[in-house]
Amino acid sequence: MKSTNPDALTYEKSGVLYDLIDPVKVSAQQAAASTAVQLAGHGFSEVASSRGESAYVVDVGPFFLASIVECLGSKSLVADEMLRLTGRSHYDAIAQDTIAMAVNDLITVGATPLVVQAYWAAGGSDWFANRTRADALIQGWKRACEACGVAWGGGETPALGGIVEEGRIDLAASCTGIIQPKSRLSTGDALAAGDAIVLLPSSGIHANGLSLARKLAQRLPDGYLTEVAPGLTYGEALLAPTPLYSTVTEALHRAGIHPRYCTNITGHGWRKLMRHPGAFTYRMHTVPEVPRVLSFMVEHAGLDPEDAYGTLNMGAGFALFVPESQTAALLEVCAQAGMPALLAGRVEEGAKQVVIEPLGVTFDASALQVR
Repeated sequence: MKSTNPDALTYEKSGVLYDLIDPVKVSAQQAAASTAVQLAGHGFSEVASSRGESAYVVDVGPFFLASIVECLGSKSLVADEMLRLTGRSHYDAIAQDTIAMAVNDLITVGATPLVVQAYWAAGGSDWFANRTRADALIQGWKRACEACGVAWGGGETPALGGIVEEGRIDLAASCTGIIQPKSRLSTGDALAAGDAIVLLPSSGIHANGLSLARKLAQRLPDGYLTEVAPGLTYGEALLAPTPLYSTVTEALHRAGIHPRYCTNITGHGWRKLMRHPGAFTYRMHTVPEVPRVLSFMVEHAGLDPEDAYGTLNMGAGFALFVPESQTAALLEVCAQAGMPALLAGRVEEGAKQVVIEPLGVTFDASALQVR
């Protein structure tokens, strides 16, 4: 995606080029699809519509199993720098971010998260010697598991000197969940024109766009200690933990509301609203309030609306696609769950595209090539 502002500090200029990454993802999906026949030997089968979605689903008979693995990315580098500058590690929040990356993907297919596994790969054994930081990671991981009702099954803690930089840690999580009853499956088979698009609020940058955020810190007068609001530094604002949206999807299930499709708005920003393989127009008539840290980034990086909404979540952390008749009930359940939602758009027949009417921005099908 090319910027219309030649002076903007875009995601591509920060070193992330989806034009190079996405074709490899597509090739990997094509290779992976051929392995689905292996399930038959165990008496199981894949749910073909989950290929290319945020989580993979297997039919095991009385219910579906869903699984996902996700990494945190480079947000831990911000935590490391804030530890150096302020003495506070923020690794409790970093732990929640890592789990949220996996859990928030898993629930898009209608799954209840069951088990999380940890992958903590350090640049050397010395990383674990800082017990204050390590304990913050452990306790934050435990609290996040408790918050979304999952068991922490175990994990791997390799020391990978020469692969991971000394003094750094690469964090990832895998998650397994259950879809029961099977009617909870939400891979978009029933998505239709006329369905409503409801957005759940983000808490900030979450764990996507951090390469851009870190590059921007180098331009700021006081780096991560630059204030984005009175008493709130840029670094602190970036480290606001990602919400665990499973609390909402589980509340919706208890209320008998099962979305037809869901999208976790992570990399590719609002382009993710057209992740569904069908040809639909996603017309957005309302945009949510933008968290201060994101509006600060847009201003100081010189991003135009297309750059911003094509890269960052811009206040929308998760999207639910539901029949219009269920919208009022869904909004009420979200409010009761402490996650006030926004009725923001509508699915229409037409060319595959996301149209953000208040901003005059349109992303066509070529802007998202993840299948």
